[in-house]
Order: sequence, then C-alpha cells, then structure tokens
Amino acid sequence: MSTPFTAEAVEAIKRHMNDDHSGDALIIVRGLGGRPAATTATTSGVDAEAIEFTIDGGERVRVPWGETLTERPQVRMAVVHLYRDACDKLGIPARGEH
Repeated sequence: MSTPFTAEAVEAIKRHMNDDHSGDALIIVRGLGGRPAATTATTSGVDAEAIEFTIDGGERVRVPWGETLTERPQVRMAVVHLYRDACDKLGIPARGEH
C-alpha cells in the first residue's frame, strides 16, 4: 500500500467517513466490496490505491479507487464515485447532496 497522504490526513479522512458517512461506507462495502450481507462498516484505511473498511467486527475489505490518487482533495470525489457506483449496483437511489 503506497500513500501520498500523511498519517494526519489519513486519520482525518477516516474520522470524517466514520462520523459523517458510515451509512455510505456500508453501501460501498455491500455494493463494491463483495460483502452484500455486511451489517457494519468502519473506514479503517486510505491509500493511493484503495479505501479499506473493517466490517462486522474484524474482516478487512479493500475497495479500489479505480485510479491512483496523488492528492488528498481527490479522496472526496473518489468516495462519491464509489458511493454512486455502489448505489447503482445495489439498485438503490443515491442521495443528491454529495
């Protein structure tokens, strides 16, 4: 796992995802992480290649961004893209406020 992000940036991203977007994380895991029966998802890592979630008490699931990220501002758009793709795959409407 390579990362262009500082440890502080990774912690801030994880905190934001877990505090404000935990439901989105679960949708991403269910739709794109190959775990359609997951009941919980906590963002546990972020690097240039993927976002990582810890689900259902311990299993780690990495979901690739689809491109290599080089700057922190790219993370937001990459997460929104994953969320919308996961909603499409699951057949559920995506919220519009992203």
